[in-house]
Amino acid sequence: MRYSSFAVLLLLGGCGPATVTNSNQTAAMPDQTGLMFDDFNYTSAEALFANGWTARTETGHPGIAAATWSAEGISVHPAPEQAQFGIARMSSVTDGSGAGTRHTQICHARKYLYGTYAARVFFRNEPTYGADGDEVIQTFYAISPLAAPLDPDYSEVDFEYLPNGGWGENSDSAMWTTTWETFQLEPWTKVNEFSRVPGDYAGWHTLVMNVTSESVRYYVDGSEIGEHSAAVAPEVPMSMNFNLWFMPKGADGSVGPINSAEPRQYQQDIDWVLHVEDQLLNTAEVEAKVAALRAGGQHAVDEVADKGLAAYCGL
Repeated sequence: MRYSSFAVLLLLGGCGPATVTNSNQTAAMPDQTGLMFDDFNYTSAEALFANGWTARTETGHPGIAAATWSAEGISVHPAPEQAQFGIARMSSVTDGSGAGTRHTQICHARKYLYGTYAARVFFRNEPTYGADGDEVIQTFYAISPLAAPLDPDYSEVDFEYLPNGGWGENSDSAMWTTTWETFQLEPWTKVNEFSRVPGDYAGWHTLVMNVTSESVRYYVDGSEIGEHSAAVAPEVPMSMNFNLWFMPKGADGSVGPINSAEPRQYQQDIDWVLHVEDQLLNTAEVEAKVAALRAGGQHAVDEVADKGLAAYCGL
């Protein structure tokens, strides 16, 4: 499918305003068709999971072999400095072994394809306790299941922050953006396009992906850091996810965890996440839409139509 009308759809209000009335005032609210927004304004992780999010529990790729994936590392908190309302937090731990590693991932429904994906996240360069230096991956991404090795309909778009290096590069921190056509695990074969931008991305950042059938463009705080072609652009609906995991030794030349049996923990925070279907918004427009939703007291909106696909919180 092609979306030749994208340029017409850049207006924040979509197809037109809706009106909300109370006894004191009448306020124009932006149209919410095709909109998903979550401010993570929850009092408990149970409330988060009751509102469309799932924690991964399936073992396996990616990450350290034999590690667990668990809801134990998912928590919600009042907003810290430089955030509003609440945050969700992922906490992953390792001692370098599979038995001593717990990866963390949260997933939203598999119903997202073209349009704008955005999130405000807090990355960390160091563990909250324990020895530093593991090749740790902090992410925001969308993904479909891999039906078979080298499945041509597989779709995936990724932001990955590597504070201690990885993917066969040096130990310098860098932001990676990757758009996947497909892959297979054994023997490891990948078909993708990626961009690597060295730099320190610790702290709060607004991540935006503009996804069409023709290209995928990635932005951090309004600056474009990657553009990938139609050859790898998504083709099927994806779930929208965040995860935090430790790279094993040998994956694309990585050195894996440091040589230490001391337990250590890394964390990543999420202020909000947004998807606007079939519209390409820039970072300023994304932030304006988030501000309008918050001003209207709307902290969790999901008007993206269900695609009739089973929930997916695996890879």
